[in-house]
Amino acid sequence: MERVGGGGDCCGSSSADPRSTFVLSNLAEVVERVFTFLPAKALLRVARVCRLWRECVRRVLRTHRNVTWISALSADPCHLAQHCLVRVVAEELENVHILPQTVLYMADSENFINLEECRGHKRARKRTTMEAAFALEKLFPKQCQVLGIVTPGIVVTPIGSRSNRPQEIEIGESGFALLFPQIEGIKIKPFHFIKDPKKLTLERHQLTEVGLLDNPELRVVLVFGYNCCKVGASNYLQRVVSTFSDMNVILAGGQIDNLASLTSEKSPLDIDATGVVGLSFSGHQVQGATVLLNEDVNDEKTVDAAMQRLKAANIPEQNTIGFMFACVGRGSQYYRAKKNVEADAFRKFFPSVPLFGFFGNGEIGCDRIVTGNFILKKCNEFNYNDLFHSYTTIMALIHLGSSK
Repeated sequence: MERVGGGGDCCGSSSADPRSTFVLSNLAEVVERVFTFLPAKALLRVARVCRLWRECVRRVLRTHRNVTWISALSADPCHLAQHCLVRVVAEELENVHILPQTVLYMADSENFINLEECRGHKRARKRTTMEAAFALEKLFPKQCQVLGIVTPGIVVTPIGSRSNRPQEIEIGESGFALLFPQIEGIKIKPFHFIKDPKKLTLERHQLTEVGLLDNPELRVVLVFGYNCCKVGASNYLQRVVSTFSDMNVILAGGQIDNLASLTSEKSPLDIDATGVVGLSFSGHQVQGATVLLNEDVNDEKTVDAAMQRLKAANIPEQNTIGFMFACVGRGSQYYRAKKNVEADAFRKFFPSVPLFGFFGNGEIGCDRIVTGNFILKKCNEFNYNDLFHSYTTIMALIHLGSSK
């Protein structure tokens, strides 16, 4: 994908003749109506034709404000040279109607990045982290900010409809890419802090530059610690989160296997590094809520009770996405071999909200609500036991304002 630009002026030359102006305005209206049926890639191609079409494309793209996603699942990945997410994104991106400004993708670590590599072994493998990551990054616009992580398991809503049944994929090749367009009044920023033994504390300007401090419009932070199996990694994650956790914002995330992509970084990623990465969401129309499913939530009845708490936040479902960050120790084995319990409960209470997330190695979050009236409940101050958990699930909602 490329940004709108270039092209000649054959259809859009200026004229003082009011009849010409009338004809052109009516022509533009017809062209725009036709263009609303075209995906973004096709729009960028026709924008090169002339100035009139280019302006029509810009107006059409400004109306496409809904978050879009591409998801992939593969039953038999062993013989294929590419991860299923790379293949499906390459195919489906041709049909996407938005121009993505920010992309968050998640993929299973066993197939995207060889599991032995996560554990520090040096076995030969068909593909490496960077090969799959580079292939994905090349598919998106150059100006697009891409953040990609890999985790033991994936939670994904199949592509096609917001009401599709979300799937908890504990084992198997899977992944998704969330595509965020430019939304007026909302800023979505990636952030990244690398653990440095020589610098034990973060400087204030580092947090301010990425909108985590001195930002009155900050509403939601998705935060992920990677390579947390290494010495000192968990403590570093806690230090980073503690710097902004006492603010009136939604916090949700967990500990993942590794960071695969971050195109906002100029230097290549170090697969052996330890750090914290995530996305911040700012804007007065952003709303969010999280609930914690603790160890006592272990059957359908108690899961439903947790979903009712999330429903009580009254977050609008239009232009809203759901996240589920669960411990690898939960899933079907936690619910007596019954699969998809938590994802199904979410769908029952939020039938038109797509759900995404992962099974990881530790969860971050608590019961919190941030709405348009900025109501906050629980976790007013940093407390390790309130925010960092194991054998739990964090369910989150992020509303990105009206799509109109």
